[in-house]
Amino acid sequence: MFLSYLLVFVLAAIPLFELVAVIPLAIIGGLSPVLTGVLAFLGNALTVILLIVFVDKFKIWRRKRKQKRTKDVIQEEGETTEAHVEAVQESKKEKRARVLFDKYGLPGLTIIGPFFVGSHISAFMGMSFGSKRKMVTSWMMTSLILWTVIMAVASSYGVTFFVPDVEDDGVLVRLFNN
Repeated sequence: MFLSYLLVFVLAAIPLFELVAVIPLAIIGGLSPVLTGVLAFLGNALTVILLIVFVDKFKIWRRKRKQKRTKDVIQEEGETTEAHVEAVQESKKEKRARVLFDKYGLPGLTIIGPFFVGSHISAFMGMSFGSKRKMVTSWMMTSLILWTVIMAVASSYGVTFFVPDVEDDGVLVRLFNN
């Protein structure tokens, strides 16, 4: 059982998975909605706060990576081409984050962003667009609490409605009990 909850914490901390996906999967797997929500929030919040604190170092690393990718494309092609332009352009998630920020500001980006682009990208883009660390942190924590409650409650009621005895024989419970 401990391993199941540890897995929830770790997966929620990984930017690819996020708490929005981890909470429903863990509840479907038979874990307690309250403990799942708390651990998913803590895992996700930990990495978001680390990202906000070390955003400057992350920006430098990202810029170097992008320059290296652009340099590799130029060396392969021998000149500036369409591939070079693509290597420099923003990703789709960055573009979505920019649209959210331009339309709704920092509160909109941090509240809506975790569902559409992920909490880590929302925090990073909020910082990149010039918002203050304190504001980004407070809005991100508010957003993560909101999404944790929404996902835990919706998943819990949804699962218990469709599969009433899921907590007794959930997949994750059976997997780590054997």
